[in-house]
Amino acid sequence: MSTRAARPECDSVRLMSRRAWSMAGRLAASLACGLAALGSAACGTGARSATAATQLPTTATTTVTRTATATTTATTTATVTLPGAGKPPVMIGDENTSEQFLLGQLYYQALKAQGFQVTLNQNIGPTQVVMQALATGQLAMYPEYLDTWNTQVAGNQRTYRTRAGAYLAGQHYALGHGLELLNPTPFSDTGAIAVSFYYAVQNQVQSIPDLIQVSGGLTLGGPPQFGQSPTGLSAIESTYGMVPAAFKPLEIGAQYQALDQGAVQAAVVNTTDPQLLTGSYPLLHDPEDVFGWGNVVPVASARALEAEGPEFAATINRVSALLTLPAIRELNAAVVLYGQDPATAAQEFLQAQGILPPPQPSSGG
Repeated sequence: MSTRAARPECDSVRLMSRRAWSMAGRLAASLACGLAALGSAACGTGARSATAATQLPTTATTTVTRTATATTTATTTATVTLPGAGKPPVMIGDENTSEQFLLGQLYYQALKAQGFQVTLNQNIGPTQVVMQALATGQLAMYPEYLDTWNTQVAGNQRTYRTRAGAYLAGQHYALGHGLELLNPTPFSDTGAIAVSFYYAVQNQVQSIPDLIQVSGGLTLGGPPQFGQSPTGLSAIESTYGMVPAAFKPLEIGAQYQALDQGAVQAAVVNTTDPQLLTGSYPLLHDPEDVFGWGNVVPVASARALEAEGPEFAATINRVSALLTLPAIRELNAAVVLYGQDPATAAQEFLQAQGILPPPQPSSGG
């Protein structure tokens, strides 16, 4: 589906009163947008140009000033009407990781720029607390990972062969509980198996099944829980028949040093790790998608979406559409590797993408 074809349909659907939707109607409309996003088409919220931040509705007013000599001067000024102006105050939240801090800041700053009275609650707490806050209206939206939503929130332990199937299941649960999953991000943050570039070339490995030929001398490193979880090492072994000679527990972040030093030949990492920007650690293809689907889906309260109007969701979807895998790795690198504050990293990214106005030139001479 092309972007041009998707926009009018989704825009017209979002303008319908949410209260008039039946359960099936809401599910179909939300899925049309979400599945279009999974196919790289933003639903009614296409990426904006670098000047998009200034393309807002305006109204013209005229001021007439009379001087002592009876001459008249007309001055026209533009008053910007932001779509969030006059809407009820809302709170959004994020969880306690560097990537989540970035996501929270990205959505928060974009919404604030559109005039919404939004506050950001960082580290919103465990799942039970989050769900209660959404149900009571204390929380309007938070970003969640698709597999986490399905397993930990919806209690669905099924394995889905496609992202669309996983999104469909998650959206069905959300709509049945007064919530809605907005468009997923292009990037997916899941586990993955990495090797060093030298090891990949020397042993001609490009996918996880290729490790079978070297498994007799292979030490696989990863977080301790990966070796114990039924969706971790045991899933890799049962799906691909690849049983490493040893599993070495590693602290998160220590995998790359272990690969460099030869302490392990392969390591479980995350697909959004900033270290992957170097190209020194190729990720092995996971043809059966054992690691699942980690696209971020902003979870929003249906009550908040109705109260804030269509531009609330549209603004969030615009930000999500920009978050490709290279983009989130760069953002993570700014925070994790170079120590930049998440708010600053998010601001610079949104300015570069035209979501926020560009920085003002310094007045210093």
